[in-house]
Amino acid sequence: MPAWRFDAALLPSGWATDVTVEVDRGRIAAVAVASARPAERISGVALPGMVNAHSHAFQRVFAGLAERRAAADDSFWTWRDAMYRAAAQLTPESVHAIAAQLYGEMLASGYTSVVEFHYVHHRPDGIVYAPVSAMADAIVAAARDAGIGLTLLPVLYQHSGFGGRVPTEGQKRFLNSVDALLALAADIVGRAPDVRVGLAFHSLRAVAPAALVEALTGVDASLPDAPIHIHIAEQPGEVADCLAWSGSRPVEWLLDNAAVDARWCLVHATHVTPEETVRLAKSGAVVALCPSTEGNLGDGLFPLRDFAGAGGRIAIGSDSHVTVDPFEELRWLDYGQRLRTHRRATGATEGDPHPGAALWRASLDGGAQAAARPVGRIEVGASADLLVVDPDHPALAVAPADALLDTLVFHAGARAALVRVMAGGNWVAAHGRHLDAERFADRFRTVAGPLRQVLAAI
Repeated sequence: MPAWRFDAALLPSGWATDVTVEVDRGRIAAVAVASARPAERISGVALPGMVNAHSHAFQRVFAGLAERRAAADDSFWTWRDAMYRAAAQLTPESVHAIAAQLYGEMLASGYTSVVEFHYVHHRPDGIVYAPVSAMADAIVAAARDAGIGLTLLPVLYQHSGFGGRVPTEGQKRFLNSVDALLALAADIVGRAPDVRVGLAFHSLRAVAPAALVEALTGVDASLPDAPIHIHIAEQPGEVADCLAWSGSRPVEWLLDNAAVDARWCLVHATHVTPEETVRLAKSGAVVALCPSTEGNLGDGLFPLRDFAGAGGRIAIGSDSHVTVDPFEELRWLDYGQRLRTHRRATGATEGDPHPGAALWRASLDGGAQAAARPVGRIEVGASADLLVVDPDHPALAVAPADALLDTLVFHAGARAALVRVMAGGNWVAAHGRHLDAERFADRFRTVAGPLRQVLAAI
C-alpha cells in the first residue's frame, strides 16, 4: 500500500508533525505520527480536502455572462431568465464537457468532493432522453474523469411557484414525477457504486406539499440514509410568496411540516427570523452557504453568528461558480458577517479564536454531513482527500497551526501555496492546475465556445 510522510498535518485531534498517511483503495488505511514505516516524503503540510456542498455544474458555462443590467430593478429573478436560456442550450455531451472542466477547477482549488444539485433532466421540450439518465450519466462521467468524489442529488421540480403554478417554457426540462425521480435515483445507485446518491427538492415553491411527503416516504423506503437537500428562503420575494400561500415563512413551514434532521441540508436559508435560526440549529440539519453566489445575486446575508451560537452546522458551496475557491468562499462568508455586525473575526468561536481555522473546520464537518460521505478528516476509513500546502511559500511563512489556516483564508494570494491535491488516493492537481487541465479545456472550448457566444448575444 502506498504511504506518504508529511512535515505536518491537521488531524481530528489537532495539529501534528511528522505524519505518515497510508492509503488502500482510495481510503486512508493508517495514520501515524513519527512512524518508522517507509514512506514517500512530501515536503509540506497536509490538510483535509474541502467539500463543495452545493453545485449546479452547467452554470459554469455562463459565469460572467449575466452581469449586464437587464432592467432598472435587475435581481435574482432577471438572472434566472438568463440561467434558463443557458439551460435550454445543453446536451448530455456539453454537460459532460462543462462539468469536467468545472470539477477539474474545483480540485485544483482545494475542493475534493462535490454535491451536485442536478435538475436538468430532459430535452428542452420536456421529452425524456433515451436513456432517461443521460444527463445524470454525463455528470457521473465528468466526476470520474476529473477524479472528484461525487454526491448526486436528482432534483424534484414540478411547479413554477407556490400553489402549484403551471411551469414555464424554460422549466420544462427540469420536471419529473416523484416515481420517475425515485426510479432515476435507484438506477444510479445500481450502476454507480462509487457515487453517493440522495434526493433534492428544488424549493418549496417548486414542489407541492403532497409531492414532498410522497418523495420523502419513497426515499425512506428505498434509500433510508440518503441525504436530502432543498433551496430555501434565498430571496425576500420567496418569503413573501410563501407567507401569502401558507401563512408561514419557508423555513418555518418546512420545520413544521417535515421531520428535518441531520440528513437534511438547507441551501442558503438567507432570510430567517431569530426563532427560525434557533429551531434550524437545533434540528441538526446543515445550512449550505454560497457567499460568492449569494453576493453575486444580491441575496442577502445569513445570520451566521447567531446560528453558530445556537450550535448550527454549516457547509460551503460554489453554486453558480462565479468563484471556484473554498478559501475565497470562507473569506467572503466572514467578511459578509463583518459588514453585517461591524465586528471583526466573526467566524471565530469561544473555543477557537482563529476565524479562518474555525470556519475551515466547521465547513469540513458540515460538508461531510451534507455529502453523506466519509470525507473531511485525515483518519482511518476516510476518503484519501488531501491538500498539501507549502508553509515556506512567501504568502505564508508561518508555522503549521491555526494561523496558517487564517492566512490561507484571509490572504487572497496564499492559495498559491497549495502545491498538491489528492482525491480518492490519487494525485489529481498541482500548483493550481488539474493534471488533465488541457484535455478538459480543449473539450470545454469546443462545446462552450459557441454556447457562450450565443448567450453573450442574448
